[in-house]
Amino acid sequence: MSFTKTTEQDSHYDDLENMSVSDLLININNEDKTVPLAIEKALPQIEALIYQVVLRLKKGGRLFYLGAGTSGRLGIVDASECPPTFGVSHDLVIGLIAGGDDAIRNAVEFAEDSTDQGWKDLETYGINDADFVIGIAASGTTPYVIGALDTCYKKGIGTGCITCNHKSPLSLTATYPIEVIVGPEFVTGSSRMKAGTAQKLVLNMISTATMIQLGKVKGNKMVDMQLSNHKLVARGTRMIMEALQIEEQLANELLRTHGSVRNAINKYEHK
Repeated sequence: MSFTKTTEQDSHYDDLENMSVSDLLININNEDKTVPLAIEKALPQIEALIYQVVLRLKKGGRLFYLGAGTSGRLGIVDASECPPTFGVSHDLVIGLIAGGDDAIRNAVEFAEDSTDQGWKDLETYGINDADFVIGIAASGTTPYVIGALDTCYKKGIGTGCITCNHKSPLSLTATYPIEVIVGPEFVTGSSRMKAGTAQKLVLNMISTATMIQLGKVKGNKMVDMQLSNHKLVARGTRMIMEALQIEEQLANELLRTHGSVRNAINKYEHK
């Protein structure tokens, strides 16, 4: 089935090399403003996918992000931020990229063109039908991602995707597709721009809403965050001061003793 790749269509702008820096910034910014509006149209799709993710994680499953190039890197970024932000295990949300870890920093030629490597990469993690896999590809045509999701479907593993083209092969392969149609890029075909921004925003929604549903936020605070630097220790101390109406020194002592904001508050309230 053929479809139109809006992510590859000509930019609405031309003669970019003749624009002033000011004009370049204004025009890029104007294009960027359209991304949240495109996401708004996809909110029902995003909600349906998150429901499935939460369902599986509550039953002990895991969430996998799978992508190539910019899409793969964005998935890895989101996955890597879940443990420090929400205090979950590093093997709860896992990001995989075509070409392996080397591809995080450097392009690995033709890595995305394999139809079976994505599934092989998932197999190294013992993927099973308790898990959920989200394929990320702006174009919706990446063989590495499509092949993996197709195999997942055949094996009864839940699948979703984030793409920026309507009715792409990836959308038709995923059970819970998310399509954010951002249109042509400012620089024709440079899907790291609006499409990448859209993917990042949707990933923020997926991980944040999921973790809130899993009880990893109290009120509006990251009460399970890892205390991995002085900034986070200071933030945690302020959270405890506010929650318990106590002085900074005691709040800091409680935090260091009990290891997290949640534990510190619970121990103090039930002493």
